[in-house]
Amino acid sequence: MRLEPLEDPFPGADVMVLISEQESKDQPLVLVVPGLNNSGPGHWQSLWESERSDCQRVNLGMWDKPHRNTWVNQLNLAIRQADRPVILAAHSLGCLAVAWWAQLERPGSDSPVRGALLVAPPEVDHRPHDARVATFAPTPSIPLPFPAILVGSHNDPYMSFRRARRLAAQWGCSFADAGRVGHINADSGLGEWGFGQFLLEQLIRRSTQQPITSADSPPVSSAGATFSSYQELRP
Repeated sequence: MRLEPLEDPFPGADVMVLISEQESKDQPLVLVVPGLNNSGPGHWQSLWESERSDCQRVNLGMWDKPHRNTWVNQLNLAIRQADRPVILAAHSLGCLAVAWWAQLERPGSDSPVRGALLVAPPEVDHRPHDARVATFAPTPSIPLPFPAILVGSHNDPYMSFRRARRLAAQWGCSFADAGRVGHINADSGLGEWGFGQFLLEQLIRRSTQQPITSADSPPVSSAGATFSSYQELRP
């Protein structure tokens, strides 16, 4: 939105009119997709939602006893209700909900989903860290039909770093190394997680066809997070 002067309808008067720009409709809505037990107030997803005007949480329901089809249906409803392009920002089991949505819905080129940030997906097939996530097994195997970045941590108890890299390749995602930050949740002490917001901005820029330049560099992180550039890490 911007204010522009009218063509002097009343001499000597400063009259402004609110101009609604079509570009605002083209800016994506970031749908935040939490995982098991939802995301509490100290979680980066919650902080993004409170600080960013473009973020909206998907209420998947059944947070402590997740049901795959219920979560997929709720995600599908949120995507369909969005009146503009969508970027998904998922954490933990929410990443599996996104992958299952893509496998079951098979979205085409006209889908509103323009990209996904998939942070710390859990192992659901082989000895999962929490038995409740096993209800999302097997892990979908088809490549995602939209640009995606999968973020892994070296000491995530829910999925090994090596397995996370393999999953990124399986889903056709770029891969980002978050360093040693556990499950990349509230316990990781990341605050608003600048590195994650840097990755999100890469997806937003791509969806709006804004150029990504060498000047776009990730914030310094003591955890050793690395993501040299979106193009270089694309499979």
